[in-house]
Amino acid sequence: MDKLKSLIILSPGFPEDEADTTCLPPQQALLRALKEQFPELRITVIAFQYPFKNRRYTWHGIDVISFGGKNPGRLKRLWIWFRVLKELRNIAGKGLEGVGVLSFWLGECAFVGSLFSKVYGTPHHIWVLGQDAKKGNKYFPLIRPSANELIAVSDFIADEINRNYSVKPLHRIPVGTDTTSFPPLMSERPVDILGAGSLIPLKQFNVFIDVIGELSVDFPAVKAVICGAGPEEQKLQKQIERLNLGNSIKLTGEIPHVEVLKLMQQSKIFLHTSEYEGFGAVFTEALYAGAHVVSFCRPLENEIDHWHIVKLKEELVDQLTYLLEQPDLSHQRVLYYSSEQVATDVMNLFS
Repeated sequence: MDKLKSLIILSPGFPEDEADTTCLPPQQALLRALKEQFPELRITVIAFQYPFKNRRYTWHGIDVISFGGKNPGRLKRLWIWFRVLKELRNIAGKGLEGVGVLSFWLGECAFVGSLFSKVYGTPHHIWVLGQDAKKGNKYFPLIRPSANELIAVSDFIADEINRNYSVKPLHRIPVGTDTTSFPPLMSERPVDILGAGSLIPLKQFNVFIDVIGELSVDFPAVKAVICGAGPEEQKLQKQIERLNLGNSIKLTGEIPHVEVLKLMQQSKIFLHTSEYEGFGAVFTEALYAGAHVVSFCRPLENEIDHWHIVKLKEELVDQLTYLLEQPDLSHQRVLYYSSEQVATDVMNLFS
């Protein structure tokens, strides 16, 4: 392909309007960067499951087609795939010169995108973003993607795909940080430790709470905040009450993305206790907000300033203790990868 003129994005979900900032913030940042850096590029987003309404609308000047699937059963899911393929055929009928397809996650979107690509010869890439790299992904044998078709979000994900499916992704593109979304750095950081993410077992926020409980012995005034919603919320609240940590830990529920960024800039440390993570945007956002990051997961082979990786819960407590004891802990911004660079890398894939 000489030059990409039109990019079709296939995604399980997409923001229902411009105020919906909590739905896939990294993907939102990528599309805004693409629109700003490449204004001549026509972008069409096809959302399979969310928003839950079947409609067409515009998001920051980008055409969005929502099929309102609502994560249905098998027959209805097949019907959605058929409708998406019909929409893609309509696009093909208008000419495919300079058209590329990018699928988010190696799942149903990648399967439909792969079918379309094989029939019409359209360049197709799959951005593997996390748990889709795990063993047992039913879509992998159906798609049989080539190394060139796959984009890994991190070194860890590339190795995971190679280990589970004997295919090493040819491309690496991490999630980017939208630096324009951040307010000026604050001099005061009243929150000692911040956590953010879906309140699901995988994220292990129960470990987060246990760790705060241990820290509260030596730091009785420790202040921690957890942002996010999910099925574990009530269980976690009961754990906080059982450990008498009501004055130490606050659960905010789901809050707008901009409010999460503000909290990051009010926090000394961002603690991530997930047992598995491809490359969460919260890592690089927290670093750019000036917080130190402590996590179990190592998405990248190279070291990044202010990112501390441990293996055991005991090491987690020791690392947090060390950071909290530093009177002059640096809170300068650390930028790993910008959304603008991600947009450029995506465009280069199709050139």
